[in-house]
Amino acid sequence: MAANFPRMQHIRDAILAGDTTADEYAALPVPDSYRAVTVHKDEVGYFEGLATKDKDPRETLHLDDVPVPELGPGEALVAVMASAINYNTVWTSIFEPVSTFSFLERYGRLSPLSKRHDLPYHVVGSDLSGVVLRTGPGVHLWKAGDEVVAHCLSVELESPDGHNDTMLDPEQRIWGFETNFGGLAELALVKSNQLMPKPAHLTWEEAASPGLVNSTAYRQLVSRNGAGMKQGDNVLIWGASGGLGGFATQYALNGGAVPVCVVSNEEKADICRAMGAELIINRSEAGYRFWKDEHTQDPKEWRRFGNDIRELTGGEDVDIVFEHPGRETFGASVYAARKGGTIVTCASTSGYLHQYDNRYLWMNLKRIIGSHFANYRESWEANRLIAKGMIHPTLSQAYPLEETGQAALDVHRNAHQGKVGVLCLAPEEGLGVRNPELRAKHESAINRFRGV
Repeated sequence: MAANFPRMQHIRDAILAGDTTADEYAALPVPDSYRAVTVHKDEVGYFEGLATKDKDPRETLHLDDVPVPELGPGEALVAVMASAINYNTVWTSIFEPVSTFSFLERYGRLSPLSKRHDLPYHVVGSDLSGVVLRTGPGVHLWKAGDEVVAHCLSVELESPDGHNDTMLDPEQRIWGFETNFGGLAELALVKSNQLMPKPAHLTWEEAASPGLVNSTAYRQLVSRNGAGMKQGDNVLIWGASGGLGGFATQYALNGGAVPVCVVSNEEKADICRAMGAELIINRSEAGYRFWKDEHTQDPKEWRRFGNDIRELTGGEDVDIVFEHPGRETFGASVYAARKGGTIVTCASTSGYLHQYDNRYLWMNLKRIIGSHFANYRESWEANRLIAKGMIHPTLSQAYPLEETGQAALDVHRNAHQGKVGVLCLAPEEGLGVRNPELRAKHESAINRFRGV
């Protein structure tokens, strides 16, 4: 493994120099192979018979030497300085709810070019910050040497269905999860319309961490495609200090709404307070048991939860519930939303078969909205707010590429706060700041949101 690193040394040195020109980047030789974190197709049944909680990503996430993929039209090859862990990497590593190789096989049947993705290994990761090395035919807005971050929406846009909202494209996929050549690697292959400018005041690892979760929170909470949050709304946010919920908390505060933050311990409550949130529920202290047993929910606990919310809000129910835990909390979420309120859901980290009492939905005119990642415009707006210092990354820790398995285990066991980063070509944390003046202006906020 380590023998491959010198092949990337010249690229890393050029990036760290900070003054390499576009022509010099374009002249850098790209090696034939690179180090990447992968799962293996022949290990799909590795955890058979184990409960989800007992599956250990460290056993199935491998650091391999893999060939550099062919660069196609409309694509870019990016040298990855840093990446981050999302829950989709955990799902991939434990082969739940299905093996991601089924996604790669299906994508491989689409065209000769997409056949590249159907391999016996899957390079994972849906975030990156880095530098463009090469662009394919038809790419005009990006060039070698551009410092970028990438959002994870991969679309073909051959169907008319995707041209109003690209998330509705029938060939919409999440890069690094439903496609190959993801960001937990020294190099990554992306479509050029995934690229966005790297926020100049952030380090490589800070810039890499918001991509997926920031865009997801923006669409889910702010966009007209999601809840369309307005000033004064009470917003219930599950996991409000986490990688996703931490951004939802910031958007609520920035947008004039009132976040009601649900967290699992006092340390996470302090992170929410540092963001500026005042209404906080520590669910561990409250001891909610929304499920009496594996098959039966307890409406009395929903009502207790609703009463606790009203005590914080001065008697008001929440206008919006920001949902992502899924099975464990969904019944309580439907109950807690006010009459005419909205439950907007983007994930199911505790289980994707939801149960709720439909009487609380239909008789109270509530809405459930499904929200999945974000389109390019929404991702661009979310990244723009990061770049302007109006929204801050919630990175709490960064692991070296060699320890990606441990980073994924932290997320799997909810032993983390905010986002967990991964250093790829970056040799250490703290590098990559290009605008020290803006950095100085927001340093204290960045540190607060990191729990420093």
